Amino acid sequence: MSDEKQDSDITGRKIYFLFPTASVQNQVVIELVQQEYEVYVIKDSNRMLRYIKKYPDSAVFVNIDEGMGYAEWEKWVAGVNTSFPDTIIGIFTSKNDEELHKKFTGVHCIKCGVTLLKVDMTKTAVKIVEMMNEMNIKGRRKYLRATLERETNASMNMPYGGDYLSGTIKDISIVGFSCSFETEINLPKNSFIKDIQIKLQSVLLRVEAIVFGSREEEGQRKYVMLFTQKVDTEMRTKIRKYIQTNLQARMDSEVG
Repeated sequence: MSDEKQDSDITGRKIYFLFPTASVQNQVVIELVQQEYEVYVIKDSNRMLRYIKKYPDSAVFVNIDEGMGYAEWEKWVAGVNTSFPDTIIGIFTSKNDEELHKKFTGVHCIKCGVTLLKVDMTKTAVKIVEMMNEMNIKGRRKYLRATLERETNASMNMPYGGDYLSGTIKDISIVGFSCSFETEINLPKNSFIKDIQIKLQSVLLRVEAIVFGSREEEGQRKYVMLFTQKVDTEMRTKIRKYIQTNLQARMDSEVG
């Protein structure tokens, strides 16, 4: 078993949508994001190959109606099958043409099958989530986490000592976040903190959290905070959306 395969069993596979339609982005991608899958949108077949080369143990859903002709897509898929056998492929098309579908499923390894594109992809989104669950695409990882140490559009502040104290968010998931402060402070484990304000780009969240613990990192104390049940479904949706945007931006800059 390769190191990549071992890693994906733990951290999960990345899921890419190549040339997705608006309905796929607005329904399928969003549903997968809300189910804690690591999802990316790509609109360049050559760039997609570079992503696959870097992360061969990925799942790729290709809209064969866009980007190039069907014959070219056949060659593209065949090339991926040959060069990256660990890559899982699925096909999207608006063509309800059995012969066309057979050209892909009959010859190539299309583990995620051929899915017809529709305006309403709600049921399709549910089926793809079920398929991803059955294939253990998520691995043993439960929650996605975004690293924010280099982000300038994420910040936090919270009440402390009768005033508000600003902090730097290190990372965040729907479970909680880690942070550090320029001022040396003491937050005992299990401390309950109300009215924490977190800003993620243009989204402002008001949350409460419990101090899970802390540790020294590079001369700074890093605190780990766990959200309470006050972080409701709406807030979780916003956090997941931000995490996906953050991961997409990092992926785009990592693979030019």
